Amino acid sequence: MDSYNQTQRTEFIFLAFSRLQNNQVQLFLVFLAAYLATLMGNFMIITLVLLDSHLQTPMYFFLSQLSCLDICLSSVVVPKILVNFLRQHHTISYNQCLAQAFFLVGFAGCEPTLLAVMAYDRYAAICQPLHYAHLMRSKLCIQLSVAIWLWGFLDSAIHVALASRLEFCGNNNVPHIFCDVPPLLKMACSDTWVNELTNHITSIFVGLGPFLFIILSYFCILASILQIHSNTGRRKAFSTCASHIAVVLVSLGNAFVNYNQPSAGYSLEVDTLISTSFCIVTPMLNPLIYSLRNKEVKGALRKLLSCWKIA
Repeated sequence: MDSYNQTQRTEFIFLAFSRLQNNQVQLFLVFLAAYLATLMGNFMIITLVLLDSHLQTPMYFFLSQLSCLDICLSSVVVPKILVNFLRQHHTISYNQCLAQAFFLVGFAGCEPTLLAVMAYDRYAAICQPLHYAHLMRSKLCIQLSVAIWLWGFLDSAIHVALASRLEFCGNNNVPHIFCDVPPLLKMACSDTWVNELTNHITSIFVGLGPFLFIILSYFCILASILQIHSNTGRRKAFSTCASHIAVVLVSLGNAFVNYNQPSAGYSLEVDTLISTSFCIVTPMLNPLIYSLRNKEVKGALRKLLSCWKIA
């Protein structure tokens, strides 16, 4: 029986594609357009931060990290989805499935901590302006960046290591459009209580902890802004935080719904919609939110475009 189970789980089949057979060409074009928009928008942010000296500050350093994270998160799942739209057999090998889940959970785990660090940057800039250069010095920013990526992939390694121990009893049908830890738990015939307990515990440190830190940071920021007597000064302080708040609400809201499902789970259609929004729509929206609401980013973009025209 063990050898039979091992044979059966060498390849998994994505069930969600069977519900989308009548619209696969249209969906391929939609996913391709969203992926290209994600790449273009986020590469634009990274390029602007690298080329424009006015954007080489801690705030935009972490913004470029967010763009890099969004590119990676989307690239883990979308290319495989696009390939499966063009194939009759919507499959993935067992090892590829675990690898996809590992990188997906890793990149997803980095984002809340990165957003918390970005909130701290705004707190330091608004509440501690005289000490900002010391609080957000270059060496510390690099150390924080490395810690963010290590933290996310430590969380991922724990989840995927536990998932690799699950037995599937010949069930190789993934109730999803890509590999993630929650769908693997639904497939398993062995006891998953350790996996579920680990998921709830790590979500406190990886998701809830950074979220509470962000809320605390913005309470302090709000208190400082209310002490500013000038309406212009208040508007300027609010404008520096508006884009970050929007990204926090979109990113962490989607992540919470995706990784804290009810015990009964969602339907296949709802689950696919939520995960698609988390891995594809959110990475596409983040650069739009920052570029549309940020005067410095728009100014740097106009400067870059004018240089290209001259060239």
